[in-house]
Amino acid sequence: MKKYSVFAVAREAMRHHTGWTRAWRDAAPKKRYDAIIIGAGGHGLATAYYLGKNFGITNVAILEKGWLGGGNTGRNTTIIRSNYLQDPSAAIYEKSRSLYETMSQDLNYNVMFSPRGVIMLAQTEHEVRGYKRTAHANMLQGVTTEFISPEKVKKLVPIINLDGPRYPVLGGLWQARGGTARHDAVAWGYARACSDMGMDVIQQCEVTGIQREGGKVTGVHTTKGDIGCDKLGMVVAGHSGHLAEMAGFRMPIESVALQALVSEPIKPCMDVVVMANTVHGYMSQSDKGEMVIGGGTDGYNNYTQRGSFHHIEETVRALIETFPMVSRLKMLRQWGGIVDVTGDRSPILSKTPVDGVFINCGWGTGGFKAIPGSGWAMAELMAKGRSPLTDAFGLERFTEGRFIDESVAAGVAH
Repeated sequence: MKKYSVFAVAREAMRHHTGWTRAWRDAAPKKRYDAIIIGAGGHGLATAYYLGKNFGITNVAILEKGWLGGGNTGRNTTIIRSNYLQDPSAAIYEKSRSLYETMSQDLNYNVMFSPRGVIMLAQTEHEVRGYKRTAHANMLQGVTTEFISPEKVKKLVPIINLDGPRYPVLGGLWQARGGTARHDAVAWGYARACSDMGMDVIQQCEVTGIQREGGKVTGVHTTKGDIGCDKLGMVVAGHSGHLAEMAGFRMPIESVALQALVSEPIKPCMDVVVMANTVHGYMSQSDKGEMVIGGGTDGYNNYTQRGSFHHIEETVRALIETFPMVSRLKMLRQWGGIVDVTGDRSPILSKTPVDGVFINCGWGTGGFKAIPGSGWAMAELMAKGRSPLTDAFGLERFTEGRFIDESVAAGVAH
């Protein structure tokens, strides 16, 4: 793999950029691998990368039925934060946030991580109490956050309207080291690093069945032939239930669409991320000047990856009161992603009833921020049989009644 650097750019400029090679190999499947990861999105690629980096397991295939990063990884609003109330959630998200800080150097690929800070607005007295509680919990967890006054919110976000008639801004939970990253670059950087370790990234290869023998996985049926393996990781977000049925077990999840949109580009006016959970809208400004806007999931189960008018109306209506300038902008584009949601709004990283099969799903609307931490934990689970980061997120918690209910704790399942 060619090392990217300012010197490499200068060298290639001198020879008209004829020396660049493909970022990752276009591999054909082999007959057998030590491990197969289904899903070449951020979580799947991160799992493969840390299997190789941390445990030396490089005879790995990453199978993707579409194109690399074409699912939720490329269909989100790129928010990164770790200010969760529950200890297991804070641990895995803080691990993820810390890995994002050094990811560009680790992968030798610029993922454009921007620690611009994230504010979660408190617009009711209930939220004030809840976010103060979270700030105290974060202090005990080693996660740096603070509850800030409306005046500091205004200083950080000059375009905000503090005195909304329905939902005035009463303060906010501020995480200065939160921020954003470039979603495509995260997937491409991991894919490049995996390919360099000898792993096979195989696109347009849909899994059509799971091979089992004596209760243990032996391989998969795909549109490119049968492929054997010793271990299988399912990391396919909204299609997790479908794959689990192929393997012979059911999952406590449901799939819904999560939609987002961006405005036309404008001059820089907002250099932090703002989440307004009472009205359920969040917004940041991209490097290109677009206002990146998101909201809640659709109110019904579906597998669509398209936008809809009701989402524009509900989300933008929610934000106009707090950010009046939004009303004057034109929408540039809109999209949707298929997210998988559990009953307690926390993820599942777990062994399954089939020996050798592991599953990573249920991230709901907060999957992008968890990519490196999720991959780190899933790789450890697959390599060693357990990980301290995944112990609380096993499937058995649903039969034991041991929920990690972030939706109740935070008032929103992000």
